[in-house]
Amino acid sequence: MPPAPETKMVRRTKEEALETRHRILDAAEAVFHARGVARPSLADIAEAAGVTRGAIYWHFKNKSDVFAAMCDRVNLPVEALCDPERLARQEDPLGGIRDICAYVMRQTVINPRWRRVFEIIFHKCEMVQDNGAIFERQRQSHQDGLIKMREHLRLALERGQLPADLDLDLAVNAFHAAIGGVLAHWLFSPQDFDLDANAERMSDAFIDTLKFSPALRHGYVPRPMAALDRELSTLCQQACPNAQPGGLETGDLVP
Repeated sequence: MPPAPETKMVRRTKEEALETRHRILDAAEAVFHARGVARPSLADIAEAAGVTRGAIYWHFKNKSDVFAAMCDRVNLPVEALCDPERLARQEDPLGGIRDICAYVMRQTVINPRWRRVFEIIFHKCEMVQDNGAIFERQRQSHQDGLIKMREHLRLALERGQLPADLDLDLAVNAFHAAIGGVLAHWLFSPQDFDLDANAERMSDAFIDTLKFSPALRHGYVPRPMAALDRELSTLCQQACPNAQPGGLETGDLVP
């Protein structure tokens, strides 16, 4: 028995609504990538999408909501890969983390959407007051990522894949910063190195740091830097005579 006309209409309406939502997010991605995040308005995104502002408000509460949904199109697949239950089923959780890192790096190179969204996040999301809600969302996403990574490394630690005296909190932050640093570096200056060809090597280097670096072990004592601190302080004072111990005032930088 064929579906009733009302059923077809409801299905078509849902499909059209989903298509409009995707079009809005595609437009937001293009607008943010071209102009940054702070300056464009919802009206700018609506114009680029070929819809009314009312259509945007039907799907999203505000610009921060649009930004979050745009990021989720990249973040959600990554979160699925990083799901703790998925990793818990693996015999080699540390190898799984390594493979996820390499995958994210390679996707950043070969997937245009991933690259655009990461370029927006790393280099086109201005730290200004108008972006307050967006930055809060990014900070929360950052914290969620650290929590998941800590769980992954804790599992590897429990299974004896990492040193028993590893400083887990420091290791998590160092590992997370290393991955983010590589992505930010390559997105800013992709001609510097072939990220696609070296994704696995870089991931292996990060894993080896976790496994073998004495600096990430509990009880490690760093080399004193008092002499270097004094030398650098002297050089800074010579370079800018107006510098005060508390830092530079704006006027110090004006001839």
